[in-house]
Amino acid sequence: MALIALLAAVAVPGSVGSQGPSPDASIDATLFRGVDAASLDGTAAMTPSLDPAYRSDGALNDTSVLLDPDERPAPAGRPEAARIQPDAPVGSIAIPVWHLDSNVSWYGPGFYGKRTACGYAMTTSLVGVAHRTLPCGTRVTFRNPANGRTITTRVVDRGPYVTGRTWDLTGGLCLALGHCYTGSLYWKLP
Repeated sequence: MALIALLAAVAVPGSVGSQGPSPDASIDATLFRGVDAASLDGTAAMTPSLDPAYRSDGALNDTSVLLDPDERPAPAGRPEAARIQPDAPVGSIAIPVWHLDSNVSWYGPGFYGKRTACGYAMTTSLVGVAHRTLPCGTRVTFRNPANGRTITTRVVDRGPYVTGRTWDLTGGLCLALGHCYTGSLYWKLP
């Protein structure tokens, strides 16, 4: 037990930077000299600037009226919102909603090299969609639930001409979505 106490005393130092108690002897006054505050080098004292809210900085003259601090006018505050911002017109906001279509297909191989109904050249890289009634150029957003890919594209052709089908993806869009088969996709009009 004594060996443990001896090792602990040797291995564990005291407080970092601490010293033993100060001696009881008085301090020699000749070790110190007096310093005049004017001779100190350091940060100069700054005079605070006048409050810009009262525009008095450099504008006082013989006709200026000075007020006591308790007579100062109250701050103006913010103007009323109704005066600076008129009410928004009353109306409705359409929030696009995702729709699930379980019968979305793709097309292209037999049509490559031809023109779509909207005038585009049908190629393997054309990213678009065919719909029977939406105007050409209408933007539609598709999301593949299998991999989470989401792409906004335009209507570039008419179709599909299969009963029960609403959308036909071009070859470029089916590759971009990872959906080159007939199956489920979410869609919305942005």
